[in-house]
Amino acid sequence: MNTLTRLRKSSLAALVILLLAGGGVSIAKQNEAPGGDTGEGDLPRIENAKVEKRNVTGALADVMADLEKNATSPVWVGFLMPAVAGQRTTCCGNDSDSSAPWCGKCLLETDRAGRTGTKAANDANHTDSQSGPNHGIVRLEGRQRLIVLFRLQDKHLTRMAVASEECVLDAGGLPFIWLTGVKTPDSVAFLSGHVREGFANGGGRHFVSNEALMAIALHAGPEAQAALESFIAPTQPEELRKQAAFWLGVARGKEGLAALQRMAKNDPSTEVRGHVAFALSVSKEPGALEEMIRMAHDDESGHVRGQVIFWLAQKAGKRAVGAIDGAIANDPDTEVKKKAVFALSQLPKDEGVPKLIQVAENNRNPEVRKQAMFWLGQSQDPRALSFFEKVLLK
Repeated sequence: MNTLTRLRKSSLAALVILLLAGGGVSIAKQNEAPGGDTGEGDLPRIENAKVEKRNVTGALADVMADLEKNATSPVWVGFLMPAVAGQRTTCCGNDSDSSAPWCGKCLLETDRAGRTGTKAANDANHTDSQSGPNHGIVRLEGRQRLIVLFRLQDKHLTRMAVASEECVLDAGGLPFIWLTGVKTPDSVAFLSGHVREGFANGGGRHFVSNEALMAIALHAGPEAQAALESFIAPTQPEELRKQAAFWLGVARGKEGLAALQRMAKNDPSTEVRGHVAFALSVSKEPGALEEMIRMAHDDESGHVRGQVIFWLAQKAGKRAVGAIDGAIANDPDTEVKKKAVFALSQLPKDEGVPKLIQVAENNRNPEVRKQAMFWLGQSQDPRALSFFEKVLLK
């Protein structure tokens, strides 16, 4: 499960980019965001901020570069974009398909460890009881809109985040520049630049680039899909292809599935194809399971087939279990067979334990039987104890 945890942390990590601010007025009564298409009058609900509106008439990249150049002190910048269809919760760095209700404010100046604003860098022990992994989560459904947020400080873009337009944003007393007139192609192009820069340079900018990638995935429209598909080209860095695959599975529906199917067949990296298996496992498209089963049978790499078997176990279901049984019986690679046995141990006990007993009794491969015995011992199931007693007392 370390792979899953690491991937989700890297793919779902929070980032907010802040930009410079001018004067502006307190926004206590300007917080309601009207429905419909993005327009010059639209504002999310913003608290604890001095808000200045600016209309974007040229390239977004130029506007952001100018804001960054002048951001000698912390400032937030944001704008609205049409959100991809679907149902998920997203705010302040969390994104999931849970049905969790809206649960409060997004504290922009509180990091994920609970530290606020300028104190975060100097106070490693300070926590905020209002923050946490579920704080500030709201629902995105249907044709709702997405707030894209940037934080600027010391003439640099330092953080990025996304939120549903229903989310209440608390800017921690900082200036907030609200941009109007931003078009989807311009937003995707600007974010794509940060994605490519971060993954090309490695390390230092991954935090920003991961959030930019998530923001693109949650944009509606063909420009966002095209950008994601450009990130999975074999010429792109492996880590970028892995992360883009995840978002294709979790957010992009049928088009995302089609892209993952192409990756599963054509990506030259066994590591990337292994991550494609995970991306397929989080897709809600019916064809995702069929593609996983195909990979379990046909992928030339034992490593990839083993990864597919593991993720099939997390999905369970008759067809998934059938593919696991087939790997134990027919895969030519003993290591894949052993991974399939482990996959049986991940099934619900009423399903997995009898199958493990069957493998331990009947499989011709001694390594596979040994693996089944090991996982039966780990199960602490009374049926496993009865099986051991029968074997030992023969």
